[in-house]
Amino acid sequence: MNKEYIAQYKNQLEIKRYAKSTIRTYISQIQIFLDFFQKDANKILIKEIETYIKKCIKTDKIAFSTQKSILGTIRLFYQLVLHKNIDIDYLYPDRQEYKLPNVLSQNEVKTILNSILNIKHKAILSLIYSAGLRISELLSLQISDIDSDRMRIRISGSKNNRDREVMLSEKILLLLRDYFKQYKPKKYLFEGQKGGSYSARSVQEILKKALKKAKIKKHATIHTLRHSFATHLIENGTDIRIVQELLGHKNIKTTQMYTHITDQTKRKIKSPFDEL
Repeated sequence: MNKEYIAQYKNQLEIKRYAKSTIRTYISQIQIFLDFFQKDANKILIKEIETYIKKCIKTDKIAFSTQKSILGTIRLFYQLVLHKNIDIDYLYPDRQEYKLPNVLSQNEVKTILNSILNIKHKAILSLIYSAGLRISELLSLQISDIDSDRMRIRISGSKNNRDREVMLSEKILLLLRDYFKQYKPKKYLFEGQKGGSYSARSVQEILKKALKKAKIKKHATIHTLRHSFATHLIENGTDIRIVQELLGHKNIKTTQMYTHITDQTKRKIKSPFDEL
């Protein structure tokens, strides 16, 4: 029965025009939620949802934002599929979590990219960093989205359904042309061995191996490349509003977290230890 519920949920999300990346996240989260109980969704009690959230917090060590996302998914699932409005407001975290993102230096990014010999793998990570892409955006890119005449990349159907254009680096264009000659993708810019778009897991594995080969111990994920792109732009004097547009952020406050990393005034302050 739950398989039918999940199919209905996906159908409703598509009708309501949620972004593809959001649909993938919501479906994955509700699948894990329903698998945890192994019974009809209609028979799951509020107290059992509370138990599930506690398990996610204590065992899975989920972040505040993930907790909010899971609860939002569950609430929406009950509304759209089971036609119920459930009261789970008390399960949302009462305080805000504030964490600065991990960022690689430009030299570290260069070392990582130079360690990759496979041209397809190098093109994937290079493109993510050079344009500040989310992994879902990279995987959705089609050949037609690369506009070499205008030196722009079109990002369609991204988070919040906000289409945008980002810069196309001249060096990236040369790399992509070499990659294209060798791999000859048909539709998507990066395709799997059997066609269709490349997998997110494969992209993550590329970075994992590159970090090891480059002997970089700093914790980094694919999203770290996007964080690094934004940080390096601001460090080089790019206006924060332009960075906001390039990243596709709906709210300027989301972009402002990078100013805490790049604050030049703080960098000039010396520790009193240096005066001893």
